[in-house]
Amino acid sequence: MSTSRRNVLAAGAALAAADLAPAAGGPPREIAQLTRLSEQGNAALMRGDIARYMELVKMAPDFTLMSPFGGEPSHGASYTPERMQSMGRFFRNGDLQQEVVQAWGTADMVVLAIIERALHVEVGGLPAQDWTLRVTLVYRRHGSEWHLVHRHADPLAAGISLQQAAALGRGERQEPAAAR
Repeated sequence: MSTSRRNVLAAGAALAAADLAPAAGGPPREIAQLTRLSEQGNAALMRGDIARYMELVKMAPDFTLMSPFGGEPSHGASYTPERMQSMGRFFRNGDLQQEVVQAWGTADMVVLAIIERALHVEVGGLPAQDWTLRVTLVYRRHGSEWHLVHRHADPLAAGISLQQAAALGRGERQEPAAAR
């Protein structure tokens, strides 16, 4: 048996042992479940329904967020009930469509690489508009539940030039002409 075939068989056996084997040719159950919860939770958040978001998405105590606005990552301890309520008021009246780019899973961890398309959402008092984010979510099993341990989002779904990326990497910011 070739090494590559042996590796494929070993990987399949590992997935089956981890209870992540595909059901009837579909995606693994846990990945499908977390994909649905992510979409439903973030759809609720785009409507400003923070209570529903928190019901669906359980944050781990060691959660980290790398916000689409950049800056220092934030951590689980800073997500007080007051901050969560404020976050719920930050978003209003939006819809969400989620596209899974890739998903990986083991018995205790799932990673989702997704595109979130928030439609007609009011963010931070700005007029309703579409926002598209590239997002990576990392979930970890805690007992029988899955907790979100990491979210990294950026607004670069449309792409930027090398020069724009270099300017951002240097910390240079350029406000749109209308904001100046």
